[in-house]
Amino acid sequence: MKRIVLFLVTNIAVLLVLSLVLTLFGVGRGVSASGINIGQLLVYSAIIGFTGSIISLFMSKFMAKASVGARVIDNPASSEEVWLVNTVRQLAERAGIGMPEVAIYDGEPNAFATGAFKNSALVAVSTGLLQSMNRDEVEAVLGHEIAHVANGDMVTLTLIQGVVNTFVVFLARIVGYVVDGMLSRNNNSRGPGIGYMVTVFICELIFGLVASIIVAWFSRLREFRADAGSAKLLGSPRPMQQALRRLGGVQEGALPSSMSAFGIAGGGRGWGALFSTHPPMEERIAALDQLR
Repeated sequence: MKRIVLFLVTNIAVLLVLSLVLTLFGVGRGVSASGINIGQLLVYSAIIGFTGSIISLFMSKFMAKASVGARVIDNPASSEEVWLVNTVRQLAERAGIGMPEVAIYDGEPNAFATGAFKNSALVAVSTGLLQSMNRDEVEAVLGHEIAHVANGDMVTLTLIQGVVNTFVVFLARIVGYVVDGMLSRNNNSRGPGIGYMVTVFICELIFGLVASIIVAWFSRLREFRADAGSAKLLGSPRPMQQALRRLGGVQEGALPSSMSAFGIAGGGRGWGALFSTHPPMEERIAALDQLR
C-alpha cells in the first residue's frame, strides 16, 4: 500500500510541476484562453491514466487465473505439488513476504507472478516448465518470481504505466488545442474543431508509442533485479543461469498480451527490443556473471 500511495503522490507532484512550467512559459494562459482549464485537464488526465491501470492491478490475480486456466494448489495431490508448495513457502520466508498462492497451468515453459499486494500474491508455473527443468532450475525460476513479488514489481510497473498514460492524455490534448487554435484563428467558431480531434488522435498514437518504450525499458530493468534476487535467495547465480540457458533453448510459452511482462521468458531483437519487456537471455546470463 505504501508503494501505491508513494506513486500516486509522485504522479500528482509531477503533474503540478508540469502545470507550473506551462503557466510560466505562457502555455497555460494560452490554452486557458482557448477553452481549456489546465487544472481540470490535469485531474481528467490522471483519472483516465490511472483508472485502467489500478483496476487491472487489483484484478490481476483473477484475470491471470482465468486467462491461462491456472489451478491453485489448495491441497497438493502429488509429491511434485508438495515440493512446489514447500519450495515457494521457503523462498517467501527468505524474502520476508507472505505465502503466495501457488498455481499450475497447462502450457509451454513459462512462469509468472502477479497480485496487488506482496503478502497475497500469486505464483504460477506451467506444466511445460516443470517437465523441461530439473528441480534446481525450477527453484531458481520460483526465486525469480518471488523476487518480483518482494520488490513490488507488479505494483510499480502498473503505476508507471498509469503515469505515462496520464502524460499521453494530457500532452495530446494540449497539442490538440494549440494546433486547433492555429487552424481556426481567422474564424469565429467556438470550442474544439476537427483539427483538435485529429491532432489528439495522432498525438495519442505517437506519445503512446513513446510511453510503451519507457514502460518496456523499466520492465527490462526489473527482470535483471529479479534474476539477481533469485541468485540471492538461492545463495548462487548458477541455478538461475542454468534455468535461463534452458529457457533459451526451448520455445517459451506465450502469455496473454496483458500478462506478457509478468512472465519469466521473452525478449526481442533489433527494433523490437525497444518494446520488449524482457532482455535477451544472454544479457541476463552475463549480468548474473557479475554477481559471482
